[in-house]
Amino acid sequence: MSALRARLTSALLTRRLLNQTINSSKHLNGVKVYKQNVSAKFSTVSDQKPAESKGHPEKKEFQAETRMLLDIVARSLYSDKEVFIRELISNASDALEKFRYLSVSSAAESVQLENTDRSLEIRLTTDKQNRTLVFQDSGIGMTKEELIQNLGTIARSGSKSFIEEVKKQGADEASSIIGQFGVGFYSAFMVADKIEVFTKSSKTGSPGYKWTSDGSGTYEIQEVDNAPIGTKIVVYLKTDCREFSDEEKVKTIIMKYSNFIGSPIYLNDTQVNSIKPLWLMDPKEVTHEQHVEFYRFVGNSYDKPRYTLHYKTDAPLSIRSILYVPEGKPGLFELSRDSDVGVALYSRKILIKSKAENILPKWLRFVKGVVDSEDIPLNLSRELLQNSALIAKLRHVLTNRFLKFMIDNSQKDPVGYDAFYKDYSLFFKEGIVTGQSPLEKEEIAKLLRFESSKLESGVKTSLADYSARQKNEQKSIYYLAAPSRELAQSSPYYESLKKRDVEVLFCYEMYDELVLLELKEFNGRNLVSVENDMQKDPAGNSDTIIGSDDLQQTQVNDLISYLKSHLTGKVFEVRTTQKLDSHPCVIIVPEMAAARHFIRTQAQNLSEENRFALLRPQLEINAKHPIIKKLHKLISSDKELANMIAQQLFSNAMVTAGLVMDPRNLITNINDLLIKALEKH
Repeated sequence: MSALRARLTSALLTRRLLNQTINSSKHLNGVKVYKQNVSAKFSTVSDQKPAESKGHPEKKEFQAETRMLLDIVARSLYSDKEVFIRELISNASDALEKFRYLSVSSAAESVQLENTDRSLEIRLTTDKQNRTLVFQDSGIGMTKEELIQNLGTIARSGSKSFIEEVKKQGADEASSIIGQFGVGFYSAFMVADKIEVFTKSSKTGSPGYKWTSDGSGTYEIQEVDNAPIGTKIVVYLKTDCREFSDEEKVKTIIMKYSNFIGSPIYLNDTQVNSIKPLWLMDPKEVTHEQHVEFYRFVGNSYDKPRYTLHYKTDAPLSIRSILYVPEGKPGLFELSRDSDVGVALYSRKILIKSKAENILPKWLRFVKGVVDSEDIPLNLSRELLQNSALIAKLRHVLTNRFLKFMIDNSQKDPVGYDAFYKDYSLFFKEGIVTGQSPLEKEEIAKLLRFESSKLESGVKTSLADYSARQKNEQKSIYYLAAPSRELAQSSPYYESLKKRDVEVLFCYEMYDELVLLELKEFNGRNLVSVENDMQKDPAGNSDTIIGSDDLQQTQVNDLISYLKSHLTGKVFEVRTTQKLDSHPCVIIVPEMAAARHFIRTQAQNLSEENRFALLRPQLEINAKHPIIKKLHKLISSDKELANMIAQQLFSNAMVTAGLVMDPRNLITNINDLLIKALEKH
């Protein structure tokens, strides 16, 4: 049955957990946020005098790597053209961070800087008529040599060199600079016919320069007057990319990728980024109202968070995160494994991926929030995570922390957790069925809840609490699958354990038993279905204790022979059992839970003969039951009625076992039996 069990696990996921498909709405669209206009603290682009050229421009070739490499960066490396705005804002942020560091560090003693009290900010200006988008920062700026190094050589990143230099001095400020790969600037050639860069270094006495290129493999550098301290980049957009000169379009992109940059970002003189990166704040300083606003922003939602986990750690990885569980119920589309994850990945406040699939397991896709880590390895375009051991470690740390958080909440507020569990239990069960780590499965299992034969109807218990109530001699945790408590308590499979006063968990969802079958054990105790307990009946093959009005052993043997003959092709074996009192018979099959799911999901593709051949059902009869006794008499007195009753007993047992696809198919046989039984009346 191992092959059957594997097929059924797949069938369960296909039928129950993979039943809907939808693409989640864009991560940060449609959420109204508080905006703040801030007056400009340095002159805008339109206020500045145009830079005047001096002398003749110097024409140079890109040192490393020619037109072909530019084409790879501009056309192939990024899957979405809009990310060039993120990259240029990131470069501007780096320039501001470099200036902040140099202006306060010991390195400033050897470098004279101009206008150190100037406002540090980033400004973007759109011009639809001229199809331009301008980026300007008041940061460190560049000398001619730095221009050649940073813009003239692909994959020669000034930010990376700066970080390496700062680390030599043991300073931590380098961690706030995100430029790592030296190709982000060139992403602008995806949308630009030409790019002009005006820059002036903050170093005292530095002249200004203009850098120009159309991305064809060469660039020009020329000294200019009136260049502002910092850097201004003018992107001349291609005709088919004019959308990036639209103010609303650019605003949406800034809010999506760069909303949490540490410096103010202005678009046409209006500040765009206004929400604080709460995950970097002290959890004790964040108010409930701030969490609600932030949850609605990152979750693209209008409800409130039900649970909030604000988690910060530096070991084994640097992690700054906020994870939310929504207040509302998940929709059918959210239950689909094809739906998007809800956690965004940041690196030093820059959005790397709005729906990062790899940092939490798929079954936690209902969680919303932000994870920011400086340790995450990124590919050159920052769009895809490398599949590395470091990412696996991040996923492991976050998953364990979230599970611990939920376990703690389930103990602190059982009533609130029960309400949450009613809405979200399916995700935990999916985590057990699809998980690979036994330790993680057991942690998830601590969050499962079931009704119990020892508790009142409607009261649920955990596996841990069940274990705590167990008697010392009991080595297993027993469970029974049934659609309702009433059916569970009247099940022939429950009868024996009830007599022995053994607690049984009731599983009302059709996939619960498969979850427990996959879990196998909890807290060192095996999880055993009550059907499997019946298969281990030590008295099943022994002689029945015979009373004065009971069938004699020879009569029992005759009855068993008759049933085997009449039910040929349907039953694999017939035997007696002493575990039944009020029921005449019961069906036992190997891997009952797997068999039930097979019947529900795949049996319609097989003939009746093939179904019985695969299930190999065993009929166990209660020789003391009145129906069984009278059946023995009918074999000799009314063979036709005996045959009909034998067939109905078998059908009833199959229905009770949950192994009949549609019980309505039995109505005809039942009516025939009634007609036969009433012939003499």
